[in-house]
Amino acid sequence: MEFSKMHGCGNDYVYVNCMEKEVPNPGAVSEYVSHRRFGIGSDGLILIMPSDKADFRMRMFNADASEGKMCGNGIRCVAKYVYDKGLTDKTTFTIETLSGIKTIDVTLKDGKVAEASVDMGKPVLKCTDIPMISDHFVFVDQGLVIAEDVVYNGTAVSMGNPHFVTFVDDVDSLDLEKLGPLFEHHKLFPEGVNTEFVQVIDKNTVKFRVWERGSGETWACGTGACAVAVACVTLNNAGKRDEELKVIAKGGELKVTYRKDDSVILKGPATLVFDGVIDIPDEIVSK
Repeated sequence: MEFSKMHGCGNDYVYVNCMEKEVPNPGAVSEYVSHRRFGIGSDGLILIMPSDKADFRMRMFNADASEGKMCGNGIRCVAKYVYDKGLTDKTTFTIETLSGIKTIDVTLKDGKVAEASVDMGKPVLKCTDIPMISDHFVFVDQGLVIAEDVVYNGTAVSMGNPHFVTFVDDVDSLDLEKLGPLFEHHKLFPEGVNTEFVQVIDKNTVKFRVWERGSGETWACGTGACAVAVACVTLNNAGKRDEELKVIAKGGELKVTYRKDDSVILKGPATLVFDGVIDIPDEIVSK
């Protein structure tokens, strides 16, 4: 299988051109290639495919073989892949995802994509649509009991996948290996949840760490950065409508604009690490 290893702020995936041929059993393949000791090493697998609704289609799979609906860092790397590999000469194009069709604008440097801006659509705050099981219509700055006598206030947001955004004094001191699964598998989130732990630096800057369902802690999360911006502006913790908020992840800096029309714009880098070929065992593709 030919592939490209790419990342957006350290959120790394294995990318495969499926414009003319498919990858069999992609969930199992994702689990195999994602292993950081026995595989390529990644947060998952992203397939670039033809679409009858948009210029391209992407499917993304987590490191645990589950399929995700959307990846903000991943879609920027898809944009870099299709432009740099000559699959398109457009600098504005559309990509179909399980959370809808997204419009991408790419910025070039020396003839190649250096960064991309994505219209991520509008956030969903209604609990039943996130989905979240709650008596509240929306779950904004409410307490979530994650263990006996342990409550985290936070805001539930969907950006095509469910997020829970909670604010803390110091993100670096958190034990995410212990905390993350308590949120991810919480009974109030029937499909699991990504959790963002956010520290406000100043009125225009926040930093966060993220625990992604199916992958554990990742170095960045594009949809998570968007959820963070929505929560920050909604609670008046940082940022304003129609102004860029600097959102610093473990792997780098993203810029998010929560517009007055409710759309969320994500801007950030896309980087090719290397191209390669890997043999996938028959027992993996035939699972």
